[in-house]
Amino acid sequence: MSAARWKPSTTVAAIIEREGRFLLVEEHTPEGLRLNNPAGHLDPGESLVQACARETLEETAHHFSPRALVGVYLARVQLPDGPLRPGGDDISYLRFAFCGELGAFEPGRSLDTGIVRTVWLSAEQLQASRALHRGALVWQCVQDYLRGQRFPLDLLHTAEAVQALPGGPA
Repeated sequence: MSAARWKPSTTVAAIIEREGRFLLVEEHTPEGLRLNNPAGHLDPGESLVQACARETLEETAHHFSPRALVGVYLARVQLPDGPLRPGGDDISYLRFAFCGELGAFEPGRSLDTGIVRTVWLSAEQLQASRALHRGALVWQCVQDYLRGQRFPLDLLHTAEAVQALPGGPA
């Protein structure tokens, strides 16, 4: 018998700063309303950069062009038992956080399911609201951005075969 293979969930996040404020989303979670960087899961057939641009558009109605990798983060979240999560949950996330250029806003675009609104917060406001963050990586990614941590996008490579995955781009 072989043991089940451990597979962390691959996610992307956008660290977007404009005039000293950071763009965040307020979203419904089983734990209530929480603040998060625009973020989400990597879909089949996408590169990490494509996933970040797509997730930012879906969650904020803003186009986003990633220009640098802020960091790669591995985190474990153990969520309690509750009516929306019988038995609790133990999830590991592998997050790739990007910074870049915020593009055009699509005013008529609906936000992704669960997203209530977008908010712009200063670093001080963001730090003061840590009890409302979706997880510890929200603030960690912003801190790394503020420290000037940047890595070139050519550090990442997506093999051509990824584009051919079922559910990937046509």
